[in-house]
Amino acid sequence: MLGKLELDQIDQILANNITGRIGCTDGKKVYIVPVSYAFNNTYLVIHSKEGMKINMMRQNPHICFQVDEITHPANWRSVILWGDYEEITDPKERFYAMKFLVSRLLHLQVSETAGISEMHGEMTRERTPENIIRPIIYRIRISEKTGRFEST
Repeated sequence: MLGKLELDQIDQILANNITGRIGCTDGKKVYIVPVSYAFNNTYLVIHSKEGMKINMMRQNPHICFQVDEITHPANWRSVILWGDYEEITDPKERFYAMKFLVSRLLHLQVSETAGISEMHGEMTRERTPENIIRPIIYRIRISEKTGRFEST
């Protein structure tokens, strides 16, 4: 059976997962890449190093995001959302966003590219040394979300 997910099911999938794929564009090419995230029922909190994805989202903040739960080719749930990239630059707000993200990911076995140890280290230092590249902490303010499923 194919079906459409209800909003509470969509939020549950977003809350239960930590890895999704973000899609962004510079108007010429589309770039889709996996990211680790935390969901707080209003927006996604994500971090990244400077690079193509951040440059594209700074240029065009409209993004698409996807999370899948696949247990079998005929049993899956998929969520897609659209929203806007917002870089978090205020030091206090940035600290709490990092704290939220780290607390969600710290006890899980996540990819080395998630950079949890670096963020945790940055949160415990009074000052970040000049030679350390700080991650970009940002949120995706969700404007629309939808979800589908298939179950046998």
